[in-house]
Formats: sequence, C-alpha cells, structure tokens
Amino acid sequence: MCSQDTSKTYLRIPPWLRVKIPCNKTYGATQEMVKDLNLHTVCQSAKCPNMFECFSEHTATFLIMGDTCTRNCAFCNIESGTLSPLDPTEPNRVAEASKRLQLKHVVITSVTRDDLDDGGAAHFAATIRAIRKQLPDSTIEVLIPDFQGNEEALNEVIAAKPDIINHNVETPPVHYVNIRPQASYQQSLELLTRVKKAGVISKSGLMVGLGETDDEVRGVIDDLAAINCDIVTIGQYMRPSRKHPAVHRYVPPEHFEQYAQYGKNKGVLHMYSAPLVRSSYNAALFAGASKSNNSSVK
Repeated sequence: MCSQDTSKTYLRIPPWLRVKIPCNKTYGATQEMVKDLNLHTVCQSAKCPNMFECFSEHTATFLIMGDTCTRNCAFCNIESGTLSPLDPTEPNRVAEASKRLQLKHVVITSVTRDDLDDGGAAHFAATIRAIRKQLPDSTIEVLIPDFQGNEEALNEVIAAKPDIINHNVETPPVHYVNIRPQASYQQSLELLTRVKKAGVISKSGLMVGLGETDDEVRGVIDDLAAINCDIVTIGQYMRPSRKHPAVHRYVPPEHFEQYAQYGKNKGVLHMYSAPLVRSSYNAALFAGASKSNNSSVK
C-alpha cells in the first residue's frame, strides 16, 4: 500500500517517477522559440516533470496573462506578486508559436487574474480566435480559472468555441482550506456543469499525495461523474520546492489504474490516471478520443 510521510520525514521519489531527460536539438529549439516570442509556458513555470519530453516532441502548453498569479495555492510553483497589464499582442504571439510548432491540438492555460473584472476571459477568447485564424484545422483546449463564479466571463470563453474546456478541482473539498484556500469546490463543479450544458467537452483533474484518502478521491470522481464531466485526469503531486507542502504519499501505478476503473464504472467517458499524468500531458491523444465520442456532448 502507499507509504505515508511524517512531519520530520521526506519520502524518496520512487522509480516510476524518475524522469529521463532527453538530449536532442528539438528540446532546445522549442525552448528558444518560446523565448523568441516572449511567451510563458506552464511547463516551465510549474516545473512540470514532463517538460523535457514535451519540448522534445515540439509541443508546449502556453501560459497567458503573465507569469504572476493573484492566488497562492499551496501546490503551485507559479509565484504571486506584482501583476502586469495584459499584453494585447500576446494572443497573436501564441498563435504564431502554435503555427511554428505545427500543433494539431493547442492547449492554453493562464495564471489566475482576480484583479481583472472578467478574470481574463476576453483575453482567453482573443487567443482562441487568433489560433483559429492561424490553424483553422487544429483543436483548441483551454484550462481556465474559476473567474470567481462570473457566468458572463465563462460565456465569453464558450462563445469563442474552444473544443475542450478544462477546469481542475485539484483536490477533495475537505483539503481546500490548506491547499486551495481562495477557491470553492462547489463553484468549480458549477463551472463544469455550465460548460457541459453549453455543449462543450468538459474536463477536470486532481492530484494525489496532498493528504487525501482513497475514499476522498473516489468522492471527487463521484461528483465529476454526477455532472457528466467527459474527461478526468489524476496524477501524482510532486513537490516543486522545499517551500511547498511535502508529499504525503506516492501512489503506485496499479493504484492509479484502480482510480481509472472506478471512474469508468461510474460513467466517466475518459479516465486518464497515472503517476505522471497532468492536465495537458498527451492532451492531443485525450482530445482525439473525446472527439470520437462527440455525440456524448451534443
């Protein structure tokens, strides 16, 4: 079973989470292209363990609206602090990067911008439209914040017609006070419900290893199944630095398979559950599987 840490003991990273760092020209070229267009990626900002693999395969998840967040979620490596005004040229630069990478599936996320009246919804919509202009045949997935429950802001993103709208619940509700204190679990479920009712493929995800129990994980899956969420991802929390919460447990691969089977039994169409699964990791494959079941969201 999964071992637990204590306040004085830090767990060793198990073999199944040790990532081999590829060494090829593609990785460097992707990194230089992102720098050249003055863009941010969540791969870099969040210290994603899959960054080397994704950059080496000429793909990246774009982080819009800056690299500074108005919130301070305990698990996240993105800094909070002084915010910059939105750059109106950013949507076109993201579109240009997507075109240079020849992406068939484009994933865009953002920092949370509670300082903006619409939470940045108009900026998301502008980015979607810019990508559609450059890559009309590509699918687009957005990983959005909760917009503080602003339904008009969400509708603006929906009106731009992304193929998938993702919003992560991150952890079971009982842990929000410590892990995601500025968010509301119920508000997140309501957002996903609205996405589904609008006829857009809905997606959400959570991490394990932040102190939750398996019963609590199954409870989140139950809640997402109840609102007919189309895609659910579950991955292992990995501590970005020593200032972040310690990992409570490392869940073995076979345990993730049990989560996936539980979700499928509950009616979730697409369960992606494995230690290194992240919201945007292999998102193109997830999108392809979801589009093949498009009748489920119409």
